[in-house]
Amino acid sequence: MTSCIFCQIVAGTAKAEIVYQDELVTAFRDIHPAAPIHLLIVPNRHIESVNFVGAEEEATAGRLFGVARQLAAERGIASDGYRLVVNTNHHGGQTVFHLHLHLLGGRSLRAMG
Repeated sequence: MTSCIFCQIVAGTAKAEIVYQDELVTAFRDIHPAAPIHLLIVPNRHIESVNFVGAEEEATAGRLFGVARQLAAERGIASDGYRLVVNTNHHGGQTVFHLHLHLLGGRSLRAMG
């Protein structure tokens, strides 16, 4: 999908600070960080949102979380804790319509409820 900024980042045609990439997912720094560590982890294949995750995407969805765990450990925030956020559609706060997982940490995060 050539108009999707995350697809462009995965393809290497848009600039981003990529911190991890494999055959299923890519992770890069958020350009508007909400915490000292704020990474986005995206599937390499365009999936619009959680609403479009079907059985054929289950391995990729699981890989998002596995990479999040790995990146949190590598950055030394796993033991203190971190937050994973997936926004879905407009009311859920999704602004880029390519499934992505926010990894936030590096400081105490306010409880959500």
